[in-house]
Amino acid sequence: MKKIMGITVGGLQEKTSRLVLFMILITVVMFSGVSFYQNQRLSKVVNKARDEQTQAISRISQESMQRQLEQSMLRMTALRADIAGSDFSEVINDLYMMQAIAQGLLENRSMLEPAVVSPPDPALDGTPTAHVLWEDGVDYTKSEYLGVIAHMSAPLLALYNNCPKITSCYVGISDGTHLSIDKNLANRFDDEGRQIPYPVRQRPWYKGAVEAGGLYFTGIEEDAFSGEYCITCSVPVYLEDELICVVGMDVSLATMTEFVQDSGGSAWFSFIVNGNGQVIFAPDDNGIFSVETAENAKDLRSLGNEPLAAFIDDALLENTPLTVVTLNDKEYYMSGAPLPDVGWAVITAVSREAVEEPSVQLLEKMDLINESSTATFREGSAQTTRQVLFLIAFILAAGILAARYTAGRIVKPIEEMTRSIINSSRTGQLFEMKDTYKTDDEIEVLAQAFYDLSKKTKQYIEDITAITKEKERISTELELARKIQADMMPYIYPAFPDRPEFDIYATMNPAREVGGDFYDFFLIDDDHLGMVVADVSGKGVPAALFMMMSKILINNFAMMGGDPARVLEQTNNTICQNNEDEMFITAWFGILEISSGRVTAANAGHEYPLLKNAGGDFEILKDKHGFVLGAFEDKKYENYEIMLEKGSTLFLYTDGVPEATNEAGELFGSKRLLAAMNRSKAARPVQLLTSIKDVVSDFVGDADQFDDLTMLAITLL
Repeated sequence: MKKIMGITVGGLQEKTSRLVLFMILITVVMFSGVSFYQNQRLSKVVNKARDEQTQAISRISQESMQRQLEQSMLRMTALRADIAGSDFSEVINDLYMMQAIAQGLLENRSMLEPAVVSPPDPALDGTPTAHVLWEDGVDYTKSEYLGVIAHMSAPLLALYNNCPKITSCYVGISDGTHLSIDKNLANRFDDEGRQIPYPVRQRPWYKGAVEAGGLYFTGIEEDAFSGEYCITCSVPVYLEDELICVVGMDVSLATMTEFVQDSGGSAWFSFIVNGNGQVIFAPDDNGIFSVETAENAKDLRSLGNEPLAAFIDDALLENTPLTVVTLNDKEYYMSGAPLPDVGWAVITAVSREAVEEPSVQLLEKMDLINESSTATFREGSAQTTRQVLFLIAFILAAGILAARYTAGRIVKPIEEMTRSIINSSRTGQLFEMKDTYKTDDEIEVLAQAFYDLSKKTKQYIEDITAITKEKERISTELELARKIQADMMPYIYPAFPDRPEFDIYATMNPAREVGGDFYDFFLIDDDHLGMVVADVSGKGVPAALFMMMSKILINNFAMMGGDPARVLEQTNNTICQNNEDEMFITAWFGILEISSGRVTAANAGHEYPLLKNAGGDFEILKDKHGFVLGAFEDKKYENYEIMLEKGSTLFLYTDGVPEATNEAGELFGSKRLLAAMNRSKAARPVQLLTSIKDVVSDFVGDADQFDDLTMLAITLL
């Protein structure tokens, strides 16, 4: 053994030194390996937790936005369709009023002196004036009917002055003469002051009404004199099957497009298409559709876009579900609602990109948070590595105790954090800060980042949970409203166990939680039974409230006495007094005299009843129709009578029965209803209504119920 610098080579001191050095090296190697393993493990846990959070947030956000978008778009489209339908209903009513005036004058022409109407006077330009125009080669002074039609000048002037939608109204007579109400008179003359002939029988509105044989709407047309764009509606007038004239009016585009002008450019907008698939109204800044004259406008169904063509076909017939359609290489959510009076449809389009933008932004924000957390972790990990290298050198110099202390200080918080992160990922519990993580270094920064991210995720989940609870509350309240509505109608059967003279049964199945249909039957006295079946415009809670008010009014007025026509008139006037939402009701109300079987009834725009006499088949009873309730005050209704004998059955229903629609878009229809009724014609009312409900359900299949389904049947025994 030799001593070198005070150390005995090969001695105990050397061996001890070598053992200590070996232990230190083993400790350093093991510590380094454990640190590397924990670091990699922690990185995997972080990445996995980040991916799972991103996927969950993306899925929940998109599902929530999809539901909200569908509900809001369908409501908005239906509302805009109601507004547009109201505007066009006003125009149509005015047009039918013109037709009625012309018809009355022609039928009583023998009692009228011919009225005088003059050609246009340019000096009166700017003043609404009645004047006569004619075709080239026609002598208007020899017209057989012009003098009669000229009696319409005053009412047409009044209509023109009181309806801002109308830019002109007129009557084109089949002999080539034309009575016009307009204020633009100067453009009836050429530069030399000669009156310009007007080819009345060649105008689209004249030819279209004659070909249609009834109400006709043109596309966008250019006025023959002013060149301004308008839409023209017209209807023919016949006398003893001979065409005498066509009445019409020009509708200003400016007054009819206000409700489609509010839009978000190409992000969202509403537009209207006519029965030919042409765009009639659209906002100026929509960026896709342009409004052109009928001869230049293209049928959107002929552009080669099959999904768009199919969607427009559906929208012209019924309210559509939310549908994705591609326009100009960009996807849009679309919903449509028909305008049945004119055969058009209102369509709302929302860019899918704009809808999904909040979700994309949320995910981008989450990515930024995750990237920030990851960067913080990586920075902390890199600094930890440097600290480990420093500690290795320190351990080599300071010994095993310092190495163990340093290793324990670094590794234990990371292991605890890893376990907490894994537990949070599995159970959804909030990642919490512990004293173990408060190391005043990168470990504490990383733990704080995970804590902040966990809090934000939990808050997002709590917000989604609150939204779900609110929807459940609304659903519960709607169910309560449905029960209250159902309890207001007779539902205990047999309804009159002590009255063996008749058997009555009724059902109402709403399309939504609450409906707008209703039925009622009640004894007015010992010998008179009141029966009513009605359908309120619209659906949902507003229609249900309107229904309950209307049911009470009819019941109260009936119990006060009076025939069905009088009861409907009183109900109509009461509803009109406070009907700011312009809702209306179709209703059939009848009073059965039990002792004789005589039914006195009145019909306010409701479906025709079906009647089966004893031993016979059910047949459609085309009764007298009055106007719907709630539209105009002081409307008159007419009574009529039905005689029921023993074994006779009277069947009443709402339009939800014949208009039930299957997945192919087919209507159940009156023919199918009549055939189904006659297959069960011998059944009592309860079995009869159950059979009809089953037949309708089998026809509809998996399609959604389109409208409330209400039926009532009574059989004399």
